[in-house]
Amino acid sequence: MNRPLLFLDVDGPLNPYAAKPERRPDGYTTLRVPRNDAHEDDRGLASRRRPLRVWLNPEHGRILLRLGFELCWATTWMDDANRWIAPVLGLPELPFVDFGDALFQERPDGVHWKTGPLVSYAGGRPFAWVDDEQSELDQTYVTAHHQGPGLLHHVNPRIGLRENDFHTLADFVQSLTPHEPPAEHLASSQAPPHSQLRSLRDSP
Repeated sequence: MNRPLLFLDVDGPLNPYAAKPERRPDGYTTLRVPRNDAHEDDRGLASRRRPLRVWLNPEHGRILLRLGFELCWATTWMDDANRWIAPVLGLPELPFVDFGDALFQERPDGVHWKTGPLVSYAGGRPFAWVDDEQSELDQTYVTAHHQGPGLLHHVNPRIGLRENDFHTLADFVQSLTPHEPPAEHLASSQAPPHSQLRSLRDSP
């Protein structure tokens, strides 16, 4: 069985860009992307004068790999996430969603521009999506257009992914796993009926 997808946004969940600029969060390291490689982030902003500062927690890669998902970038970094973000987190090269013409294109219905492409990419496969820009409109869209389970998990861009977020993601994976019946139920269901026991006992 295919593992569920985990769509990963960079700016917000992995890079808490809205944290206090004068204080790097504990456990994070600073990455500076050269000006000529700086991308437009998920807010449509680009660094044009100085390198783009990104805060990343190297421990997050190890945790993400153990959750039971197939990881996939869902970020404006697209394939650049494999060049800049993955090495710091200790992640292998990951597939990414190519947003193409949908990139930053606002929809009249208020649904985030990422939501439709992510649903199309998933193709009915269970997925979780961590981002800092989702709304109830996105959840409604996913419920209406996606045939499998879909978890939209909002992350505060001031603090990024935390332990409780990883627990939520792990619980989602667990909810998709078929549960084995309890051992005592197996024992009772496999035991011969009482009538057979009596006939065995009474036979010569």
